Amino acid sequence: MIHTIFKTEINHNHSNSIDSIVFGAGCFWGVERKFWSLPGVVMTSVGYAGGDHDDPTYELVCAGVTSHAEVVKVDYNPSQISLVDLLKVFWECHDPTQGMRQGNDIGSQYRSVCYCEEIEELNVVKASLEKYQGTLSASNLGSITTELKMNQEYFLAEEYHQQYLDKNPNGYCGIGGTGCEFKI
Repeated sequence: MIHTIFKTEINHNHSNSIDSIVFGAGCFWGVERKFWSLPGVVMTSVGYAGGDHDDPTYELVCAGVTSHAEVVKVDYNPSQISLVDLLKVFWECHDPTQGMRQGNDIGSQYRSVCYCEEIEELNVVKASLEKYQGTLSASNLGSITTELKMNQEYFLAEEYHQQYLDKNPNGYCGIGGTGCEFKI
């Protein structure tokens, strides 16, 4: 599969100088678009993670039988963009207080998630969650429900979902934040 933005094979096997993180923030189409345009991001793809099925498909995930979330895997060069900068985009692009939904998209596949590969990354994510929760609380918004976990297996979604909003510019996006800024 060729990435329509990066014009190269979708491949998450990069050098040691590239880090990866997985975000779920509702429908993966709009979330992927948020990240592919950031300087320092070298690869994105949409997929499924956080479930208990060995071969999830879009149909199974949408049926709610796999426990997977729709996610975006983001590979980035930390010398060009920091994890905190990525988290700013993540927190602001959705409402992490909504539980098993984002806007009109309802179901566990739309839950807010962040999956890390390293404990150091998870600690940064937890600290950012606490900081953003303070911002949300000051605005009388609810508690963050984002699922934070380590080493969740990532399954690449079907080709027609990859860079969907590049292929279909007028397609459904569905993401929207709380209006609260994450202050770095």
